[in-house]
Amino acid sequence: MTSTATPVVPGAALKKRAPWVKRSLMPGFRPALGFTVFYLCLVVLIPLSALLLKSLGFGPAQWWNLLTGPRVLASFKVSLMTSFLAASINVVLGLLIAWVLVRYPLPGKKVFDALVDLPFALPTAVAGIVLTALYAKNGWIGQLLEPLGFHIAFTPSGITVALIFIGLPFVVRTVQPVLQDLDPSEEEAASSLGASRWQVFTKVIFPNILPALLTGFALAFARGLGEYGSVIFIAGNRPLVSEVVPLLIMTKLEQFDYVGATVIGMAMLIISFVLLLVINALQAWTRRRAGAL
Repeated sequence: MTSTATPVVPGAALKKRAPWVKRSLMPGFRPALGFTVFYLCLVVLIPLSALLLKSLGFGPAQWWNLLTGPRVLASFKVSLMTSFLAASINVVLGLLIAWVLVRYPLPGKKVFDALVDLPFALPTAVAGIVLTALYAKNGWIGQLLEPLGFHIAFTPSGITVALIFIGLPFVVRTVQPVLQDLDPSEEEAASSLGASRWQVFTKVIFPNILPALLTGFALAFARGLGEYGSVIFIAGNRPLVSEVVPLLIMTKLEQFDYVGATVIGMAMLIISFVLLLVINALQAWTRRRAGAL
């Protein structure tokens, strides 16, 4: 009797896979994908979807009345301005620190490198208390600045100082690996062709580290927008002067104003999401430009 079974062609089963599934030598693709999707849904998508659905239950007029109130507008202004200023300062300071840690041999270099991560490990409330004690009128630094007319604590300047402290590691740790991976031969070639140090930095080094700087700026800016613990102590929390959006949301919740807290939180989420999209678009543009050059 002649067998009519279809011969098994090696690799035929692989051709039936979805085109977006790439063959990997390591097993466990499906469990890893399932765990990743489950984790994202549980931790990120479900809470954000709940916030979105709850905010959609309010009418446009209610949104407008809540978000255009003087106190809400002032808190958004304080949060956005201080976060942007702190992130911009951190880009400069973070680049300098990363440059020194990578390019120069220093005594106790490992200790300084470890100190960069201190804001990650230090509780934000402790950081806020320490900064307030330093920059208050009777603090070690505040009493020196007071006769000069500089007031740090309980002003937006104090908020900026706190955000610089907690946002600096994001820039340093983003730029440092990129500087370590740069090929020194490109800098040597530019120098041998007569380029000055400034030209080497602006034409060779800076285009390579620009995407990392933008990433560090975005991370520091996003952290600053949502920072609460280190800010409430040094800010003074004066409405229309030094009140940040996270504190205003907490105040609404304590007053059982869940509608106001939800709308303000959703507006903050939209602003953060749009800004991150802009930063990612800038990163993609800089990478394409660097590749074209």
